[in-house]
Amino acid sequence: MTTDKLFLSNHDSTPMYEQIMEQITTKVMAGDWRPGQSLPSIRELASASSVSVITVKRAYLELERAGVIVTRQGKGSFVAETQDLAKQLVRDEFDAHLMGMVGAAHKLGMGGNEVVEHVSAAMIATAPASSSSTAANANTSTKLSTNPSSTRTIK
Repeated sequence: MTTDKLFLSNHDSTPMYEQIMEQITTKVMAGDWRPGQSLPSIRELASASSVSVITVKRAYLELERAGVIVTRQGKGSFVAETQDLAKQLVRDEFDAHLMGMVGAAHKLGMGGNEVVEHVSAAMIATAPASSSSTAANANTSTKLSTNPSSTRTIK
């Protein structure tokens, strides 16, 4: 049984069940909670977190729908043993951010090529030092902009 505490805030505008979901998902993504590891029972977590059983039950149901946890009748809830669960969760988070970026690009009236240029520049700017030669090769083989005044720095 996991004994890691969850930190819930009444002052956060995020509903309690979403705070629970977010923190459990974060622990799974970080590898703190391993596949097959048992979670606190709904009643235990409700008591420890000072929230209602209904709130925790909703969080667990949503986590189960998302494939993060599995519940076995009479046994409890466990971190799902899906292969590469943490990687899939990170990919889902990436996709959510990507959709936000695409929405912002549409609002700015940016075309696909301009978005790709920005993403390429960001990838090069944040490339690990060990792949600096790869970044340099990418930089020389891919011309990001034909107009030097339109080049932007990614911070």
